[in-house]
Amino acid sequence: METIETLEFKIRIKASAEKVWSVLWNDETYKKWTGAFCEGSYAVSDWNEGDKIHFMSPNGEGMNSIIEKKTPNEYMAFKHLGEIKDFKELPIDDETKKWSGAMETYRLTVDDEFTDLVAQVDVVEKYIDYFKEAFPKGLETVKELSEK
Repeated sequence: METIETLEFKIRIKASAEKVWSVLWNDETYKKWTGAFCEGSYAVSDWNEGDKIHFMSPNGEGMNSIIEKKTPNEYMAFKHLGEIKDFKELPIDDETKKWSGAMETYRLTVDDEFTDLVAQVDVVEKYIDYFKEAFPKGLETVKELSEK
């Protein structure tokens, strides 16, 4: 059984929670900060709680997920269900079962003129190093864009 580890990443941003939230989830800025994971990444969603969201790379691969909880300017939680290949959702197989249901959350906490952003993500072992490298870069971009 492949183990899943929850990684946590934190960054302190000198901007309002509203500003950080819009940088995180507006199409244009979302593409900029998620470029740290894969150049040209984007999301297909109308960003409502309970709705589907597809996290995509330009070559048609990605994750099929659900927005489990959304509290504007405060908290967003995605539950990852399965994989996408050639822009189509794949049926859940034994490989996918190992991580299906993995969570990815973003919490914003305001402190004076700062907003603390804490991201938590459930990761299977083989991707841990990749996330440990890519996530801080992505959050650094969120900080830059928010503090502009």
